[in-house]
Amino acid sequence: MKQFIQKNNDLLLNGPISKGILLFVIPIFIGNLFQQLYNIVDSLIVGNYLGSSSLAAVSSSTALILLMIGFFDGLSIGSGVVIARYYGNKDIEKMQRTIHTCIGFALITGIVLTAVGIYFVPYILVLMDTPEHVLPESITYFRIYFMGSMFFVLYNMSSSILRSVGDSVTPLKFLMIASITNIILDYFLVGIMGYGVGAAAFATITSQFISAFLCINYLMKVNSDYKLHFSKIKIEKFYLKQILKNGIPAGIQGSIISLANVVVQSNVNHFGEYAVAGNGSYEKISGFTFLPITCFSLAISTFISQNLGAGNLERMKKGAKFSIFTGVLLAEFIGLIVYITIPYLMTFFTDDLRVISFGVRKARICAAFSCLLAFSHIMSGILRGLGRAYVPMFIMLTFWCIVRVTYLNIVVPIFPSIDTISWAYPITWSLSSLVYLIYYIRIKWEKL
Repeated sequence: MKQFIQKNNDLLLNGPISKGILLFVIPIFIGNLFQQLYNIVDSLIVGNYLGSSSLAAVSSSTALILLMIGFFDGLSIGSGVVIARYYGNKDIEKMQRTIHTCIGFALITGIVLTAVGIYFVPYILVLMDTPEHVLPESITYFRIYFMGSMFFVLYNMSSSILRSVGDSVTPLKFLMIASITNIILDYFLVGIMGYGVGAAAFATITSQFISAFLCINYLMKVNSDYKLHFSKIKIEKFYLKQILKNGIPAGIQGSIISLANVVVQSNVNHFGEYAVAGNGSYEKISGFTFLPITCFSLAISTFISQNLGAGNLERMKKGAKFSIFTGVLLAEFIGLIVYITIPYLMTFFTDDLRVISFGVRKARICAAFSCLLAFSHIMSGILRGLGRAYVPMFIMLTFWCIVRVTYLNIVVPIFPSIDTISWAYPITWSLSSLVYLIYYIRIKWEKL
């Protein structure tokens, strides 16, 4: 495995473009698949062993979790763009100093996220109109989940460092170990021992600790230019500014998307626990549609940033076209499968026909438009790699937050149904994709 990693670290800079991107994407895809599995296991086991109310409690906190971690997740992506640029330019000293600044910053942000999440959860869940009878379980699940925020932030940052230098295999190995651990603990604590939603959250943060520990430990032991030295971990102002310049727009973008989803979730909550459970279950399933989207978005950011640093401008253009075509095609293919099989897929979560009905209705509206979701995210990755992270931030702010929330506030009161809420997604995906397409056509690759 070590030889494979060393051999393929520079595939994004040299050799066939499609081969390099696919070899980089495949481990990310498998890793995200495992991550999606351990995200979905909470809902599967909770729904089958604890019932619809507990499933609603877990589902009601999903959008809020994504809101809280979205910003810090974006920061790690932005950090990877900076490191990839230095890696492509072969500037080892700046790459090293950026890496150590990243880890130092991750430690601080992890502490902040933990404190904010634990303290504010009851107030935010109430503001989201979480059904009163599921609120206590929601608070329990959410608070325990955020006790592991430090591990989440450290894993995301360290895995982003590895991907930025072309190693997408090592994070995959560690994520697989963590995912299997989560599944085993979930089944044992909830399925066998009969503990509540808090046990499911505990299983998740335990797996996050394992993935973070393994990743950091690897960085400290690897014999490479990107080796992490504990004594060198410090926040340097110059490199922090570079990280924030790329990371804050990506982080705001992630928060914008999650904030809009919190508003969506608040609207769904008005329709009761069956709507909440059905909506949450579909969101878990739709995560599989999102897999190729995430993979190609991350891959193209690294690809563009490395090749921009190396001055390979024509290679960047060809890589962008390949990622858009392949990512959009895969996302739509998976989306159509979900569209067709959703009644069957929902039965894995619950046998309650009322819950299943809500999940099916949302899928039949959203799944067929997966190609638009993919195009918007992959374009975001391209622009982040080019150092233009502010562009997708403003596009997402406009369409995925302002337009989406405006739609919900105006249209839903007139046509109050779960279907009206669901249409907020394909409408805003369509608008953002149109703007991204216009921007993409106008990119002057030869002048970058």
